[in-house]
Amino acid sequence: MRTEGPAEAHRDGHDLRHHGDAEVRDDGSALVDLAVNVRADTPPRWLRERVAASLDGLAAYPDGRAARAAVAARHGLPVERVLLTAGAAEAFVLLARALKVRRPVVVHPQFTEPEAALRDAGHSVDRVVLRAEDGFRLDPAAVPETADLVVVGNPTNPTSVLHPARTIRRLARPGRTLVVDEAFMDAVPGEREALAGHTDVPGLVVLRSLTKTWGLAGLRIGYVLAAPETVADLERAQPLWPVSTPALVAAEACMGAQALAEAAHAAHRVAADRAHLVAGLEEFADDGVRVVGPAQGPFVLVRLPRAAAVRGRLRALGFAVRRGDTFPGLDGEWLRLAVRDRTTVNRFLQALDQALALTR
Repeated sequence: MRTEGPAEAHRDGHDLRHHGDAEVRDDGSALVDLAVNVRADTPPRWLRERVAASLDGLAAYPDGRAARAAVAARHGLPVERVLLTAGAAEAFVLLARALKVRRPVVVHPQFTEPEAALRDAGHSVDRVVLRAEDGFRLDPAAVPETADLVVVGNPTNPTSVLHPARTIRRLARPGRTLVVDEAFMDAVPGEREALAGHTDVPGLVVLRSLTKTWGLAGLRIGYVLAAPETVADLERAQPLWPVSTPALVAAEACMGAQALAEAAHAAHRVAADRAHLVAGLEEFADDGVRVVGPAQGPFVLVRLPRAAAVRGRLRALGFAVRRGDTFPGLDGEWLRLAVRDRTTVNRFLQALDQALALTR
C-alpha cells in the first residue's frame, strides 16, 4: 500500500475515462459481453412494463417525491438524507463541485470516475494505492490524517474485494467526508458490510446505483445517502429536474418488496455463478492465471501473462473482457471479467483455453 501525490498521479498515464462499455461498442457490439458489470438479461419484464407505462406522463415535469420516499423507507432513513441522481456518476460530479475540500484522497484500484470528477473540478487528488501482494486489502492507517475527503468502493470495482464495515468506519474523522461507493453492494448476499442506512458514522456519504442489478445503465438512476446538510449542498449543485420521470418510476419500483426479494435471489445466483467462474479460472494456474480472492462482487479480477494479447485473442473468439491497465494500481497484466451464467462461463473458459494456447 502506498500513497501518491497529485503530481505523480497525473503522470502515470492511466485513462480515467475508459470504461467497460468501450469494449462492446461499434465492432464489439456482437461479442459476448464480459466487460460490463451489468447483470445479464435485465431489466426484467415487470420493470420494463413499469417504465413503459411512465411514458404517458412525459408532458409533466418530473416529481421525485415518491421515489425519494421509497428510497428513504428502504434504508430506514428520513427523506432529508436521500438525494436522487442521474446515476452514481452524477453524484461524484456533485461531490467534486459542491463540497469545499482541500485534500481529497481516492483509494485505488477502484472505479476511476471519482478521481476524474475531482480533477475536472480543479482539485489536486492524492491516491492510496492498495497492493496485489496484500490482496488489495485496505489499511486505514495508510490514508493521510490530513485528508478531508476519502473515496473508497465496497465491494470494490475492479478487485471484487469486500472490505469489512468496521475497517471503513476507521476512516471516519471529524471534519472529513467519507464517500463509500456501494454501487455493487446489492449483489452481495445479505448486503453484509453495507453502511447504507447508518447515521452513526461522522461525515459518511454512501452512493448506490440501480444500474448494475437492474440493467438500467441507459436510464441513469442512482442515489446518495448522507447527512441532511450534505444532501442540501449537493442538491443546490444539481440542475432542475435532474432525474427523468421514467428513471424515478424505476427507482420507486426497485425499492418495493418484490424487487428487493428478486435482487436478493439474484445475489445468491451471482455468487454461485462466480464460484463456478473462479473454479474454472483456477484450472489455468499452470498458465500463470491468478484470481484475486475471495471475490465478492459480480466480477473477478485476474492477472495473467500477456494479458493484452489474450484479450485480443478472446475478441477474435467472440468474447469481450475489460482491460485492467486503465485502473491506477494495475498494469497490462490484468483483466476484469463479469460474472455470467454457467453456460456462458463454460463457453468463455473454452475460448480462454484457446487464447492462452495461441499466445504462449
